[in-house]
Amino acid sequence: MTTTDPTAARVELQIEGMTCASCANRIERKLNKLDGVSATVNYATEKASIAVAAEVTRQQLVDAVEAAGYAVADAAAPAATVTVSPGLRVLVSAVLTLPVVLLAMVPAWQFSGWQWASFALATPVVLWAGWPFHRAAFVNARHATSTMDTLVSLGTLVAYGWSAYALFFGTAGHLGMVHHFELVPRRTGGAGDIYLEAAAGVTTFLLAGRWLETRAKRHAGDALRRLLELGARDVAVLRDGVEQRVPVEDLVVGDLFVVRPGERVATDGMVEDGLSAVDVSLLTGEPMPVEVGPGAEVIGASVNASGRLVVRATRVGADTQLARMAQLVEEAQAGKAAVQRLADRVSAVFVPVVIMVALGTLGFWLGTGAAAGLALNAAVSVLVIACPCALGLATPTALMVGTGRGAQLGILIRGPEVLESTRRVDTIVLDKTGTVTKGRMSLVSVVVEAGEDRARVLDLAAAVEAGSEHPVAAAIVEGARQGPGLDTSEPGSRGAKTRVSADFVALPGLGAQANVDGELVLVGRSQLLADRGIEIPALLAEAVEAAGARGETTVVVAWGGRARGVLGVADGVRPTSADAVRRFRSLGLDVVLLTGDNAGSARAVADQVGITEVIAEVLPADKLAEVRRLQAAGRVVAMVGDGVNDAAALAQADLGIAMGSGSDVAIEAGDLTLVRTDLVTAVDAIRLSRRTLRTIKANLFWAFAYNVAGIPLAAAGLLSPMFAGAAMALSSVFVVTNSLQLRGFRPAR
Repeated sequence: MTTTDPTAARVELQIEGMTCASCANRIERKLNKLDGVSATVNYATEKASIAVAAEVTRQQLVDAVEAAGYAVADAAAPAATVTVSPGLRVLVSAVLTLPVVLLAMVPAWQFSGWQWASFALATPVVLWAGWPFHRAAFVNARHATSTMDTLVSLGTLVAYGWSAYALFFGTAGHLGMVHHFELVPRRTGGAGDIYLEAAAGVTTFLLAGRWLETRAKRHAGDALRRLLELGARDVAVLRDGVEQRVPVEDLVVGDLFVVRPGERVATDGMVEDGLSAVDVSLLTGEPMPVEVGPGAEVIGASVNASGRLVVRATRVGADTQLARMAQLVEEAQAGKAAVQRLADRVSAVFVPVVIMVALGTLGFWLGTGAAAGLALNAAVSVLVIACPCALGLATPTALMVGTGRGAQLGILIRGPEVLESTRRVDTIVLDKTGTVTKGRMSLVSVVVEAGEDRARVLDLAAAVEAGSEHPVAAAIVEGARQGPGLDTSEPGSRGAKTRVSADFVALPGLGAQANVDGELVLVGRSQLLADRGIEIPALLAEAVEAAGARGETTVVVAWGGRARGVLGVADGVRPTSADAVRRFRSLGLDVVLLTGDNAGSARAVADQVGITEVIAEVLPADKLAEVRRLQAAGRVVAMVGDGVNDAAALAQADLGIAMGSGSDVAIEAGDLTLVRTDLVTAVDAIRLSRRTLRTIKANLFWAFAYNVAGIPLAAAGLLSPMFAGAAMALSSVFVVTNSLQLRGFRPAR
């Protein structure tokens, strides 16, 4: 029985002994029969993800798995058993099978008594190398169920048993017997024919296919493993001013720790001292190092590229961004897309139906008077070619590779159901502040009166504003230092040296004043200058009006009784936003800008990035209503946001995309989380999600098509068992290989 209790604890079990999707389905059904349990078993990751009520113990879950005939890793002390590696089993099987197949295929090589040599070589292949199939089939039979192993075991044992009968009790054992190999089984045959090449060949092909499949699945999970291995192992903590090397697990929030050049940042934190460039490429996909200094946030597992940093821990353990990324990826990989649930329902009844078809095939051929050898060939081919392994791998392998590649690019996909949403979305709503724009004020324009020096105007204004904590003042000071958003081709537009001011006075609602180099400098609104009897020249008045039309906040700079310049401050547009909007349109999406700002400011930003549809002056509480209004108009809406006030709208949208720079509430509400604060990454997230979904559907199509086409051919006696086995093994390898192509996904640049 499943549970819908939102407070249910989550348990993960590593399952051992699964060989196909049917195994995963059976364990899942067994676990879900327990009261208070909702389980999903993933064949590709070999994990059971279980939500359990408080009264359910881990041992009850382990007992349920073992009752289904499987084991849980580390559930108990391992028994002292000798196991054979899959690679060795494949190698020995291949060495023994090759001469059996060659002798059967080339009559000229069939020496006197060759059939007995083939029997001797095939016996260990079928009984020893094929033991994993037979053991699993036996366990299944004990539990009155069947899986792919049942089909393989039945097929190979029937072919081997018939051959043994023909050798010992028929005419096949006579010395000098010649066997003519044909791709299509002959219409004649009986106790004089042997099928040892089919029994040994099927066993070897399927063992090799499973081995390749396991290796491919391991590659599919590489991205998540690399993500989990990124973190630092130990850290230099400052205790009473002295560095102590301790395991990273001992860090607590508030600890100060040192990060030297070349070291990984131990955990999420805020820089207290030092300047450096931090490489976050492995976490966000951002190729350029990020400059950090006091007050800047750093992400655990990023690499300090240059200077020494002292960092105060703000998140540790499971709360860090790296841990949350890994958890989101694991949860996504454990889920099932809607198309996979259909495949699961088919797989649940597939094996029993195939056994009935094989028996029907055997009965049909015998009933039409065909030779027993032909009837046996057809029945065994049906059993072998029908194995639903490719069906079980179609979704989980694509999901593993897709979510893993996303994690490498700073894109976290919350679950497989998100993939369907990205396909249906036709409208994307962008929150302005912090999403399209940088989310902080910056200096974007400087206009000076004729004859004035731009650098001096900016320098004196910054000297005054250095005494203020107002966001506009901070933007002017920062602009004087770095000059972002200014025309750097003009002299004096970058790198001004901020002077020291004296007698600073804040003038609430108007601006500020201070003495700089013996001059009383005023920085503030036009009203401040009017109150002081200072006239604003026409050039500067026009600049104030034009900046206001662009949505900028303007301040006028004056000294010596004259207005000298106008500074425009605004929440600057991210450099990649316009490109992102173009790319959204290329994906067939209508782009809408949503903001609480006034219509003029919103339109100015929209014009810069190329958005035509603007919804402005929306209160935070009304963002949800706007998303609902768009949905009521028949649109399928994606929402991109980063703030607490976006959380409800993100949750309401058909697809919520949370910027990783935003609040925890917004990130929790999102279906997709972008670690990078770059809107182009949202484009990549939709592209990757859509491509992953296409890969899943292609995998399922080919897996279904393979069975639909293969079973009738086998039943018609047009396939030998050995070639049926090769085709079945290759179908699984094809599905996994197709999924691995997602590793080559390239971000838009």
